[in-house]
Amino acid sequence: MRDQLPGAVGVSKLCVYDTVTPDGLPGGTPHLHLCCTEAYVVIAGTGKVQTLSGQDGFAEHDLRPGTVLWFTPGTIHRLVNDGGLEIIVLMSNTGLPEAGDAVLTFPLDVVRDPGRYAEAAALPDGGAPGADITTAYHRRDLAVQGFHDLRDADALTEFYEAAMKLKQPLLDDWRKRWEQGAHEAAARTGRQIAALIDNDPAHLRESRVSSRPGPDEVGRLGMCGLLNTYRYD
Repeated sequence: MRDQLPGAVGVSKLCVYDTVTPDGLPGGTPHLHLCCTEAYVVIAGTGKVQTLSGQDGFAEHDLRPGTVLWFTPGTIHRLVNDGGLEIIVLMSNTGLPEAGDAVLTFPLDVVRDPGRYAEAAALPDGGAPGADITTAYHRRDLAVQGFHDLRDADALTEFYEAAMKLKQPLLDDWRKRWEQGAHEAAARTGRQIAALIDNDPAHLRESRVSSRPGPDEVGRLGMCGLLNTYRYD
């Protein structure tokens, strides 16, 4: 059985980019997730997250050590680093974010063209430590342009439609990952409750402790900064 964190949650550490984007704000790449809820636990520094969502429109939220903030699928989010911003990131549906659940807010004509989108989103060596960071900055700056287009034109629904169409080829794989991950974790709890009702302690006798070392100090290039991931496979 795959060794998962509780509830099939993914965890990583993020050091947010501190270079300036075309609109003068230092920070990360605006994007959304199609299936996953994301949470931030701020551990150092200060900053903000700008969001565009179906319910709240544009909003800006302050981040400081101790802040816990989360948002549901479809929320476009952009991290702004006011200084030394470091975050523990928690993601639902572990495995889906790495399988392409995120869509960067490139201009709509790019998102509507799978070939152009793939070219604009690609990083050298997959963003491995030591990869050329200028490519990450270039795609971030293009996504910032698209983010402002969405704010100005109120085109969120059009972006959702383009993002869904872009990811259609991946959905069968996502369903399998969900079935083996978050769905199985919830079903396991249901089986355990049923066992307790039947006075069956079998799963209690199988109790154990798991741990992993911390992530490497040198992070790979992520959408919003240098990303240090914990491996639980």
